[in-house]
Amino acid sequence: MKNLLQISVFLLLLFTKGVALGDDASDFEKYKKSCDGGDAVGCYNLGVMYDKGKGVKQDYFTAAELYKKSCDAGYAGGCFNLGVMYAEGQGVQQDYFTAVELYKKSCDARDAFGCNNLGTMYENGRGVKQDYFKAVELYKKACDGGVAVGCSNLGAMYANGQGVKQDYFTAAELFKKSCDGGDGGGCNNLGVMYEHGQGVRKSREKARELFGKACDLKDQKGCDSYARLSR
Repeated sequence: MKNLLQISVFLLLLFTKGVALGDDASDFEKYKKSCDGGDAVGCYNLGVMYDKGKGVKQDYFTAAELYKKSCDAGYAGGCFNLGVMYAEGQGVQQDYFTAVELYKKSCDARDAFGCNNLGTMYENGRGVKQDYFKAVELYKKACDGGVAVGCSNLGAMYANGQGVKQDYFTAAELFKKSCDGGDGGGCNNLGVMYEHGQGVRKSREKARELFGKACDLKDQKGCDSYARLSR
């Protein structure tokens, strides 16, 4: 079962924190003025513009500097995004230890996304000693905080019996919560459960339906499984 389930290691940088972003010059000037005035959210949003090349030339180095300024000013989203950049080595030298510190700072500020990514670090032993029990605790915080991928990651821990007693029923419930929340990985994992009859009644048709939904949500494993069951 372990090899069939997927766990999302890192979340991509998010647009959903802080002020909604546009991509024109007026947004750039607005966020720059806000950031120059010491507003942490303004620095965060300006960082996202540089990070994604929205309205400005993509520049990971400047994005990292702005995320740091936002984080230092107390905005958890800035800490989270800077943590992703350290984990991925974008704009900064890859450094899992620093990524862990930033995810922890974000999680401690009740940012559920930070808790999820910190959980992946503990699960995979990156920047910290591998600790499945700690990963489970953090994934639960993320899931309870409304992060769909956190529910999927927690479900995989239950399905694989890592840090918790193996429990397919609980795993299936968590995958459903994740899928309902729009996470393609959760839909794929729930499809695997239906295909094999683990924690749910075995149903090839239901599995195919879930793989299709996962594919619609841009999950490649879901697309591959949907194609396989459609032959």
